[in-house]
Amino acid sequence: MRAVVHTEYGEPEVLGVGEVAEPHAGPGRVRIAVRGAGVNPIDWKQVTGLVSGGRAPAGPVVPGYEAAGVVDEVGEGVTGVQVGDAVFGLGPSTAAEFAVLRAWAPKPPDVPFEVAAGLGVAGETAVRALDLLGLPEGGTVVVDGASGGVGIAAVQVAVSRGLRVVGTSSPANTDFVRSLGALPTTYGEGLADRVREIAPGGVDGGVDTAGKGSVRDLVALTGDPRRVVTIADFGAGELGVQVTTSSDGAAPRLAEVAELVAQRRLELPVQEVYPFERAAEALRLSREGHVRGKLVLVP
Repeated sequence: MRAVVHTEYGEPEVLGVGEVAEPHAGPGRVRIAVRGAGVNPIDWKQVTGLVSGGRAPAGPVVPGYEAAGVVDEVGEGVTGVQVGDAVFGLGPSTAAEFAVLRAWAPKPPDVPFEVAAGLGVAGETAVRALDLLGLPEGGTVVVDGASGGVGIAAVQVAVSRGLRVVGTSSPANTDFVRSLGALPTTYGEGLADRVREIAPGGVDGGVDTAGKGSVRDLVALTGDPRRVVTIADFGAGELGVQVTTSSDGAAPRLAEVAELVAQRRLELPVQEVYPFERAAEALRLSREGHVRGKLVLVP
């Protein structure tokens, strides 16, 4: 099958399109004919060798951790889905004609595959982070990095739960963050003071999606490191902050994402769609870190 591949680590330009063996659905898995695969920061980190520590790959590596498509194989023990169903979800090596998903949810009927392709990672991560905080309705949460994929999802999921949201972004994205339902402010020096002006009643929780040094401000605002979750600052655990990286048990969180999307309470904009042949462009743009929403690859 055709897939985006790299056989060495390096700049995104090491990516190309090649032929690799088709995967098949094992127990508890489904295989899909891929209609779109979302791009995430982990992809460029994988391609550049940051994830592997620079060790040379043993063979062709296919990037991608999320996709949407049509089920064409159902593994042993799987119920509630059948061949022909349209789904989105999480799995390895999704930038290919076929991919195996380990967790999935039905694609809302009126959502294009290209949009559904970018729902899995951002949506599941946002729900997981907010679940860890467990804030009651009426609470106030700060979402740092509110104009990126996970941040966009986190703002909308939080609003759907009845939370008051303060969202940080660059000055260029404050109007966009406001349109999501958040009170916008800019990140960087003085963040805690700016948030206190916007939310004088106090802050109950913080979600760091950017990993750009805001964690200490979020701890100062909440008064308790256990009320802060980061998905990107892996050294923050030393402060007592919750660091979440594992998407194990993702199915119910994906189901919540699907429900919110179907209700039009969650929308993840797609900034651009690229054919597999232009995967290097997509990963380079992702690495630059100024994407509003999602980038998606299509076969």
